[in-house]
Amino acid sequence: MSLMGSIDIFHASAGLLVGVLVGVTGVGGGSLMTPLLVLMFGVSAKTAVGTDLLFAALTKIVGSAVHGKRDTIEWPIVRRMAAGSVPAALITLLALGWIGDVGQSTENLILIALASLLALTSVAVIGRKWLFRHRGDLGATHSAGTTFYGTTALGALIGAAVSLSSVGAGAIGVTVLLFLYPRLPMARIVGSDIAHAVPLALIAGTGHWLMGDVNFILLITLLIGSIPGVIVGSYLSSHAPDRVLQPLLAAVLAISSWQLFVKARTPAPVKVEAPVMAKAQH
Repeated sequence: MSLMGSIDIFHASAGLLVGVLVGVTGVGGGSLMTPLLVLMFGVSAKTAVGTDLLFAALTKIVGSAVHGKRDTIEWPIVRRMAAGSVPAALITLLALGWIGDVGQSTENLILIALASLLALTSVAVIGRKWLFRHRGDLGATHSAGTTFYGTTALGALIGAAVSLSSVGAGAIGVTVLLFLYPRLPMARIVGSDIAHAVPLALIAGTGHWLMGDVNFILLITLLIGSIPGVIVGSYLSSHAPDRVLQPLLAAVLAISSWQLFVKARTPAPVKVEAPVMAKAQH
């Protein structure tokens, strides 16, 4: 019982940390929680992705409520992204359901997709600082049509990525939105990205739940820590210490990406059947 209690404390602490990062930066849901579950807690990739999607949806509902109260959500952006992300998520879930019985190869596919998106997210976190400084020079190059269709295409990309790996709706989404909407305040970019992630994660998480890829005991434990964390993080989003937080976050994501690549390339242990004579004796 004491061992279970200590595991619960670690899970809740991980939820608290990720919740704060989600509220502050819009990054951290899948980018940190899924690697934590796979690498530190030994959860299978499919279960980690499915559980984390529902975890992210419920966590970001709270974050969206805080950002909505502060009027830092651009609802037209949310609708444009959802127009692309919802169909893409449904198509990806159907594909995962079709290949779901492949076994270890499916697990490795998810690990490689997760590692690749974490590496891209790490670069996006670092590049976002430069883009934020120079975004005023980029606004004149965008037409209304480019912005509209670019936002929908971004939603489709995120919908597929999130459904496969639970990663993509944070740093990657925020970075591209900074490019598409260079004159929008950072808090409104983060708020819009978090609000869009709620229906997407709910749809993708429900799909993984129907495929049996959600651990509800683990989900509840993570939420115990994440809900207060995301409330605090959302209120701190305008005062985040970017000079420290962003390089540290990028380094953690890069290390997690490398570790997941290594795990995906490591052959699964071969199960050795007991000799026939030994079975007969029992």
